[in-house]
Amino acid sequence: MIVDNNGERVVLFSIISICENTREQGTRGRFFCVLFRNLRTQRNRPPVLVFMVNLMNEMIRTEDVYYEYMPQGEDEAGVQAVKGVSMSVEQGSFVVVLGRNGSGKSTLARLMNGLLIPGKGTVIVDGIRTDNREMIWEIRKTLGLVFQNPDNQIVATTVEEDVAFGPENLGMPPEEIRVMIDRSLKMVNMEGYGDYAPHMLSGGQKQRIAIAGILAMNPKCIVLDEATSMLDPTGRAEVMNVLHSLNRDKGITIVLITHHMDEAVEADKIFVMESGRIILSGTPRQIFENVEVVRQAGLDVPQVTALIYRLNQIGIRTDHLPVTMEETIRLMKNLLTGSDFAAKGRSKAPIYRLKSDGTVLKSKDETGTPIIKVRNLYHTYMPGSTFERKALKDINLTINEGDRFGIIGQTGSGKSTLVQHLNGILKPDSGTLEVDGLKAEGKELKALRRKVGLIFQYPEHQLFEETVYKDIIFGLNKLNLSEDEIKERVFHTIDLLGISPELLEKSPFELSGGQKRRVAIAGVLVMKPKVLILDEPTAGLDPQGSSEVFRILSNLNEKEGTTIIIISHNMEEIAAFCNRVAVMSDGGIAMCDTTENIFKLEEELKKYKLDVPQITRLFRQLEIPGLDIPTILTIDEAVDFIADVCHIRAGGVVQ
Repeated sequence: MIVDNNGERVVLFSIISICENTREQGTRGRFFCVLFRNLRTQRNRPPVLVFMVNLMNEMIRTEDVYYEYMPQGEDEAGVQAVKGVSMSVEQGSFVVVLGRNGSGKSTLARLMNGLLIPGKGTVIVDGIRTDNREMIWEIRKTLGLVFQNPDNQIVATTVEEDVAFGPENLGMPPEEIRVMIDRSLKMVNMEGYGDYAPHMLSGGQKQRIAIAGILAMNPKCIVLDEATSMLDPTGRAEVMNVLHSLNRDKGITIVLITHHMDEAVEADKIFVMESGRIILSGTPRQIFENVEVVRQAGLDVPQVTALIYRLNQIGIRTDHLPVTMEETIRLMKNLLTGSDFAAKGRSKAPIYRLKSDGTVLKSKDETGTPIIKVRNLYHTYMPGSTFERKALKDINLTINEGDRFGIIGQTGSGKSTLVQHLNGILKPDSGTLEVDGLKAEGKELKALRRKVGLIFQYPEHQLFEETVYKDIIFGLNKLNLSEDEIKERVFHTIDLLGISPELLEKSPFELSGGQKRRVAIAGVLVMKPKVLILDEPTAGLDPQGSSEVFRILSNLNEKEGTTIIIISHNMEEIAAFCNRVAVMSDGGIAMCDTTENIFKLEEELKKYKLDVPQITRLFRQLEIPGLDIPTILTIDEAVDFIADVCHIRAGGVVQ
């Protein structure tokens, strides 16, 4: 009933109650459409009607939500993961959630899907409260959740069966399921893999299958918890294109939890979480203009934004901070075209990368002392079976002592298979492999494994003991060391890695993703290996956590002389850290050269589903008459180059 109150129309509370009751039954849309169809386009709506129409436009609403994980032991306190979160996600919007590891993002995602129920407050999905257990399947049909680790949601023995699992449980007709399987696999570029066993796929390929399984259920909303973290650059771009297409063309609401700032730039709205709370919300420009606030939250800004921010700090002023490549190109062209340097056509200045202590790091000589030699290496998975797959083909590779060696390639190219040969986990079908003069066979194999430490793609797979301390010393117990020597190694290692001694008696399974990563690294470093191999060491880590990992690796390389081999899909990290890079494709080595020479070949890299760092791509797209632009790999290099172009040195002023 609508009455007049001092000249203003007001909707009586009874209507709101009816609406709320209707919402609980999952038929909110029908009721609202009948009652308020014409009000959605009216001007001067009554205040209560404005509130109710806003409810119609919401896909997700959280109101003062709290969630606490119960303590594992009697003498332990619970962990308050989400603290008073109130947020609204509009239907058809593309929303990004940013935050450090342990900030509550994954817990919030599970609250949205009804996997967790808030201890206090309410979560409403498409008009249905998640604590209404009778409607929980309606919620999960409406909102699909893609986890960070695809192994957590792959359930079938073949890819096709796994993608069909959701539609089958929704009762779709077989012919419709067939269409959904084909369409979903094509969307994630995995058509042709229907008969494959998921456990035989790479981590990135598994993630695409997990996303396809959600897409096959045709949800109204998809929440992705770091779902692109294991994908190669092209694969990540393809998934992002799929998500934007679903959002734009199908009206599907997307909530993306990510640590990739270039993904966040494309959102309609960003929420930044810290310590279980939302500390910032707004458009990408509103968020990334607060550079220091974002960094204090353990995050970072896009490389193009970081570059202009650094230039502003050294006196090269701009009227705004760009967040996209296009506006940065326009700004840089205006900046460089107007400099004396460009007009005179001065030759380029030398470009060097910086070490962790800020001093110059020149590329290592390729003619160093070899520590790893791989010759004519082949490996086939499940030979003679229907699942036979040739994973490595004629690998020839030399890695020098003290190298910071990067291995890149699209998902499934053989990267993880190759490094698992380097410490004897896998054995070649044919070919030879030597590490520091030891062969990966016979009696020498055990000694070789002590020289080569391997951190797997998922560090939690390496954690299995009752406490962090027991997990770290597991390998040391095999060396017949004294208790004092074991403790000395442990405390030296955790100090190096920044692991608090208070964590030593905790269960490793209680730790955040970043903490687990450090503990897994600690369990390898205490063995004092000469070669340390890391398979996607920063996947799923926030920017600050990633920086800490590379600070640790830099110290090991520079002070301990440890040879570092790193697999990564993050081209920015590879460019900043590595002195040499190998590109893998279809089980073989496609290219191997210095980092600078590899990233000069942008078009060639694209053929292998790879890319160059954003900052490298920026300078490649600049064409300034009279200016010879070198291959720029990092922000430090970019700042040095532009400072020289503009006749400025750090801390100086424009001359």
